[in-house]
Amino acid sequence: MTDTVVASDESNQAKEIDLEKEYDVIIVGAGAAGVGVAIALTHVGIENYLIVDRDSVGSSFAEWPEETRFITPSFPSNSIGMLDLNSIAIGVSPAYTMRVEHPTGNDFAEHLRSLSQFFELPVLENTNITGINKIDNIFNVETEDISLSCKNVIWAAGEYKYPSTGNFEGSEHCAHTSTVDRYGNLEGEDFIVIGGYESGIDAAYHLARNNRKVKVFDIDCPWGEHSSDPSIALSTYSFERMRDDNFGKNVELFAETGIRSVRQSNKTYEVVTLDDKVYTSSTKPLLATGFDGSHKSYPSLFDSREDGFPLVNDNDESTVMPGVYLCGPSLRHDNHIFCFIFKYRQRFAVVAKAIAESLGLETDDFVEAYRSWGMYLDDLSCCGQECLTC
Repeated sequence: MTDTVVASDESNQAKEIDLEKEYDVIIVGAGAAGVGVAIALTHVGIENYLIVDRDSVGSSFAEWPEETRFITPSFPSNSIGMLDLNSIAIGVSPAYTMRVEHPTGNDFAEHLRSLSQFFELPVLENTNITGINKIDNIFNVETEDISLSCKNVIWAAGEYKYPSTGNFEGSEHCAHTSTVDRYGNLEGEDFIVIGGYESGIDAAYHLARNNRKVKVFDIDCPWGEHSSDPSIALSTYSFERMRDDNFGKNVELFAETGIRSVRQSNKTYEVVTLDDKVYTSSTKPLLATGFDGSHKSYPSLFDSREDGFPLVNDNDESTVMPGVYLCGPSLRHDNHIFCFIFKYRQRFAVVAKAIAESLGLETDDFVEAYRSWGMYLDDLSCCGQECLTC
């Protein structure tokens, strides 16, 4: 084993990475959270860090179905001090460079790669982490080939590659929406979608535009939820698409209808609801049932809240393994859900500040700059359903 490698050309980088040095920070994941918090570390003055990803920069976004787009709109509003909703760094606007209001996954993956190149982020790609342990205040981050050491770990591995698929009997007969390359290429005339939040409505919309008949089932009623919190109710983008003529003609919505089981009989799939009604389809049902989250693969890193999400302190640090921080869509504080980029990006600087201060760095100017861009949310008492910053 050599003691240095050259970062992958996937991001047009050619930076040597020292595999034997002790890093101040290792970031796990090179998606929106990983790249965003890395830029925050750079801005606060931390240079001795490394991003590790089992695939490549932005790879989870690149795996989205081809037709799927961001539900949050991008707009180049930086000139008046309002950050683009899909930006992950101060002063950066995806809309300005992409000229797209609702980017595709591939659009945003390319955006992340361009940021990685511009900021010359040290990224070790195609490296799968197999374990993390702590000895005498130093973390050993084990991979399939090497062992890395650091003082702090930021877990930013996201959720998309960890779909939730086992919620009921026979779920193995279904396909998760995250496995779909393109809805327009799916064969069949009738579809059942289990789950009616954003990904379920997205699937139904694209199938309906291709004149497929779709039934959408949800244990709740996301399309009827009256809340200003986009983590609970459907986005305006989804409501707008639900008014499309093809959606109205081809989609049936079944609210408050849980699924008991799915059976396959010859070439027919039978979906049984909790009230024992049976619906059939000639195509494999689609699961739009969300994601388990990458943190569940390493249960020793975080204690769990009652809802199963990681338990963290006010600095988003693990309560059971100090020095491990959480960034990304799995972040929760009390009843506040940080599942969208424009939410969890507000906590990048909180993590960066905590780590910087532990290394003896001054953070006042950094915090002031990030706060001025709405990228430093440390007071959660203001946040409720009507809070515009959360």
